[in-house]
Amino acid sequence: MKGDYAVKATGDTGLSRDQLLALYRTMLIIRRCEEQLVRSYQAGLILGGCHTYIGEEAVATGVCAHLRQDDFVVSTHRGHGHALAKGLHPRELLAELYGRATGCSGGRGGSMHLFKPEIGLLGTSGIVAASILLGAGGAYAFDLLNTDRVSVAFFGDGAVNNGAFHEGINLATAWQLPALFVCENNLYATEIAFSKATRNPSVVSRAAAYGLPGVEVDGNDVLAVYEAAGEAVARARTGGGPTLIECKTYRLRAHAEGMRDASYRTREEIDEWRGRDPIPCFRAQLLEAGTASAEELDQMEGKIQTLIAESHKFAQDSPWPDPVTAADHVYSTP
Repeated sequence: MKGDYAVKATGDTGLSRDQLLALYRTMLIIRRCEEQLVRSYQAGLILGGCHTYIGEEAVATGVCAHLRQDDFVVSTHRGHGHALAKGLHPRELLAELYGRATGCSGGRGGSMHLFKPEIGLLGTSGIVAASILLGAGGAYAFDLLNTDRVSVAFFGDGAVNNGAFHEGINLATAWQLPALFVCENNLYATEIAFSKATRNPSVVSRAAAYGLPGVEVDGNDVLAVYEAAGEAVARARTGGGPTLIECKTYRLRAHAEGMRDASYRTREEIDEWRGRDPIPCFRAQLLEAGTASAEELDQMEGKIQTLIAESHKFAQDSPWPDPVTAADHVYSTP
C-alpha cells in the first residue's frame, strides 16, 4: 500500500444545499427519536437494555449518506442511529423497543437486535466485535457475487482489543473485500477508559499492521465523516478493498439508560464534549454559511417532532406479538 495510513479528513465536501440539509435532518431525526426512547424507558415502556446514540449522530449520518439500499450495515448494541440512518422508519424502531409486532424484528429483538434486510440492515448485536466479522462476511458475499455492493461494520473502541477485530480486518484486507470498518471511539468501553485498556490509544494506527488505508476523523463533524466515508465507499465499490475509519466522538448519556454515569468520567469532561455536540454545531455552520435560515431549520424541527410523536403513538397502539407465533423463526421449514 502507498501513502500515509493515518489521513486527516478536511470536511471539504462540495455538497449541495439539499444534501447539507438532508444530513442535518437525519441527525435531528436520530436525536429526537433517541430522546423519545429515553422518556419511554423512564415511563416503563421499554424492558431490557437501551443504549442511546445521543452525541454520536454525525458518524452514522455521514457514513450512511453514501450507501445504497442494497449495501449492508452491521451494528452494535448502540445501533439505533445506524438503523435510522440506513432508512429504518422511527415507528418501526419505537415499536420494536416497545415489544410490539409492528417492530422491525417483530417485537422479538428489542434495542440490541434490530433487523431489516429489505433496507440492508443486516442486524445489530450486543456481542462486542461481532459486527466486524459479520461485516467482513457480507463483503465476502458481495465479492463472490461480483457486485459493487459495500458492507459496513460499525463498532466501538471496546471491540478493538477483541480478537475478532484482528481476524476480520486481516481477512478483509488479504482478500481485498468491499468493506468499511468504522470505529466509533467514544473513549469508553462501558465504564473503562480506552486509554487504560491499551498502550496504543490510536485505533487508526493499527491499519498499517494489516496494510489497509486508515483515516482518523472528528466524529462530531458530519462533513469530515461524510468526506472520509465517501472516499472509502468509492474505493470499496471499485475493487480497492477495505478501509478503517476511526471517528473520535462521545456519548452524552450513560452507557445505557438506568445506569449511573458517575465516578469514571468527570462533569467537566462531559460539559466539554457537550460544547462539541454535532447537531447545534452543524446548525451553526448552516446558518453562518447562509445555507438555511433559522426559520427553515425550526420548521424542519417541528416536522420531525411531529414525526416522532406520530411514531410513538403508532408504537403504543400496535399489538403485542401473538403468543402462538413464539416458535416462529426458531426452526427452518423442512
